[in-house]
Parts: sequence; structure tokens; C-alpha cells
Amino acid sequence: MQAFLKGGSAASKSKPDAPATPLSTKKSKDGKTKIVPWIEKYRPKNVEDVAYQDEVVAVLKKSLEGSDLPNLLFYGPPGTGKTSTILAIARQLFGSDIYKDRVLELNASDERGISVIREKVKKFAQLTAGGSRPDGKPCPPFKIIILDEADSMTKDAQSALRRTMERESKTTRFCLICNYVSRIIEPITSRCAKFRFKALAEDILSSRLKAICEGEGVSIEDSAVEAVIKTSEGDMRKAIMTLQSASRLCGKEGHITAAMVYDIAGVIPDDDLDKVISTCSSDSYSDLDLAVQRIIMEGFAASQLLSQLHDKIVVMDSLSDLQKSIIALKMAEVDKCLMDGADEYLQLMALFATIMQQICHGP
Repeated sequence: MQAFLKGGSAASKSKPDAPATPLSTKKSKDGKTKIVPWIEKYRPKNVEDVAYQDEVVAVLKKSLEGSDLPNLLFYGPPGTGKTSTILAIARQLFGSDIYKDRVLELNASDERGISVIREKVKKFAQLTAGGSRPDGKPCPPFKIIILDEADSMTKDAQSALRRTMERESKTTRFCLICNYVSRIIEPITSRCAKFRFKALAEDILSSRLKAICEGEGVSIEDSAVEAVIKTSEGDMRKAIMTLQSASRLCGKEGHITAAMVYDIAGVIPDDDLDKVISTCSSDSYSDLDLAVQRIIMEGFAASQLLSQLHDKIVVMDSLSDLQKSIIALKMAEVDKCLMDGADEYLQLMALFATIMQQICHGP
């Protein structure tokens, strides 16, 4: 833990042939070393660099050739490249000189009220835009407004946005980014070109992670790469953050292992989970109480426990389909109670008591 917080003794001793400044840092204007998160350092700079979304990239490249874009709606799982894609498009269209003047990026989950649409968005959309850069190169005569997590916007805000999209269509293009397209009102979706982003395949994640490790000089086992992919569930952002945390923990000269990755990701070891399930077979509430307390004192999240427990219960041959359905129903109730702020110990005891009842006494 000390190595993780302070960089560790291994991290402080650089190799003889290593550069003085780590590859994940850069010098700022005042000469100070600035640490750059890997998710920003390895964010795609061009649309062609976006991984796995071949259909989306092909259509957007055609739009870029004509320097024209429709209103866009990107939706799909988190960490699949939605925000990176539109930022890459904006940089290719406007360059670094006028990027800040032509692009307004808002996170709709923080600023999702109708007042934001009426003030910030409407005011920016009404500004006129020229057709050339300061260096004389041509550029599209419109601006881009990016609304990230647009599915968190209120219905009133979405209705106000629809009207703004209509009135300012000549000078502004909108890009809405969300996880659930069903939460966007129909008048907005009908005015946008919709693009679905797929969860990244394992081979794509593996190749990107290995390329990052090679660029950063990180030593990692193949089993650790598989562990990062398994815990990220197709989320590139989560995978890169887990990898950087593991690299920081083991130090510059350390070696990343699968156990280290599982520990950082908060995954409950299979042995611990099997012990709790086997305790349910003992038909002893006192033993079950101790097992649940042990899991909680280890600091594991109850939501993570539910996720892993569900995967185990579904494939247990010793339980009938009826018993599995009763346990799954109880899991759903416990998950809802936990989201509402209920006590983890009581909810887990209720869940494992149900499992004990089904294993020892049947439905």
C-alpha cells in the first residue's frame, strides 16, 4: 500500500537506460512535471484510431470528407469510445487553434436542467461561425455542442433542446451521448443520426492493453491481461484505469500479476465465495453469521458479491430451476434495498438465509 501511495522504492529507482521523465508524464509551460492519466494520454486523436466501431467510423469518415455533419446521437455501453469519437471529429474539423471557440462540451448529468439549455446552450448556439481558421485554412461554418450523458436530462430540458436544435440548425450541430437511447424523447432522436457503439471484443482490448504496456515499459503476465479484460467487461476506460493502478502499485520495475488485478478491481476470490456457499449447506445460522461478517470486514462491495454470486448460482447443478428462481428473486429484492441505502449486513444475511433454506430444505 505504501508503494501505491508514494510510488514505492521500486518506482523511485529508474533503470539505467530508462528516461529521466516517465512516459506517462509531460512538462508543463512552467517547467513542472505534469502527470497525465493514461485514459487521456491514449485517447484516440483521429476517428481512424477508434477501436472496433468499424461501421460508425466508416460513416463519419465520409461525413468528414464533405466537412459536414448531421446532428448525432451516440449510444451504447460505457467505455466504448463515444466521447472520444466526437472529440476526435471536432479536432479534425477545427484544428487546435479554434477548437475551444467552436466546441461546447457539457456533462448533462451535472447540468441537466432547463435553465442550462436556455442559458449556456442557447447562447452558444446563437453565435455565428466563420468558414476559415486563423491560419487561412477552410473549416466548416458551424459549431458543435456535445451533451454527454444526455439520458440524465429532464424531459423539460430535452423539449427545450429540441426547439433550439430546430432554430439553430444552420450554425450549430448537436452531439448527444448516452447509455440508454430509450430515455431520449422521440422528437430529438428523429432529428439525429443514431450510432450504436458496441462493447469492445476481447481481442481488441487485449491488443490495446498490450500496446499501452509496451509504450509505458510495464511488465505484465498474459493471465493479468485476461484478468483486466474479465473485470472490465468490455469497458476500455475501466480496463486502462485498472492497468494504471496496477502499474502504480507494483512500481516501475515490478511485475503485474492476475492476483494483483483482481485485488485492485475488488473482485471476491472464488475460494471466499465458495466458503460462504458451503456454509449455507451446513444449516447453521451462527456459522453463516460469521461467514457474512468475514466477507463484509474484508471490505468487498455487496453489489460485487451479488454479481459473482448470481453467476455461481445459475450454474449450480445441485439446485432445481425453481430453487434458482426463488434465490434470483431474493437477489433482486436485496439489490433494490441496497440501492435504497439499506444495511449491507442485514440484506446479505437475508439473501444467504434464503439460499440456506433452498439448499437444506428445498422450496
